[in-house]
Amino acid sequence: MPKQKPKRKANEFTFLLEEANRLGAREAKIISPNKVVVEDRVLLKCRAGCDSYGKKFVCPPYTPTPGEFRKILREYRKVLIVKFPADAEAEEDVGRSLQKNQCSPAIPPDLRERTNKFWDVWGADKRRILLAMLELEKAAFNRGFTLAFALTAGSCTLCEKCNMDGSCTHPTMARYAEHALGVNVKKTLMNAGMSIKFPFEKHPEGLGMLLIE
Repeated sequence: MPKQKPKRKANEFTFLLEEANRLGAREAKIISPNKVVVEDRVLLKCRAGCDSYGKKFVCPPYTPTPGEFRKILREYRKVLIVKFPADAEAEEDVGRSLQKNQCSPAIPPDLRERTNKFWDVWGADKRRILLAMLELEKAAFNRGFTLAFALTAGSCTLCEKCNMDGSCTHPTMARYAEHALGVNVKKTLMNAGMSIKFPFEKHPEGLGMLLIE
């Protein structure tokens, strides 16, 4: 008779949910990889409108393509989705035009200053979320899930400027953002019974994902 696969325990990943809460998560859920929505069109937002495109090793076009990521997802058994609160705060006139406020010469100095302040605090938020996701990846690794891999919120902020003329300065820490791989975050969260408001009101929410073998 063929060998039966060992049954998985219902609480197999409780330790990750508990660790996520300890690390400050607002919400955390375990879902199946087939609930993660990956779309080619998501990368249009990277190509047009993001000043990190082509300027960081963990941003397109250096990331796996959406097609490649779909194949990678099929090799994983579960995905942990984690939402984190952020300290960054933006008034309405800042939040509705973040990129324009930073780049356009016609923007009033006060609005530009408040926008730059938002980006500074959000950068610190993203670093904190990355470090939390790396802790979750390590926790999974130590439990025997050796191919666990973290994805994090937004473009990398480990360095002031990415060392594109050489190699990554933090190769063991740098991780891709979900949307840089084509993940439609809103649809994925809807599939998980979660939600995210975008454009955000006042405070953004940071999202992390952990792929679990």
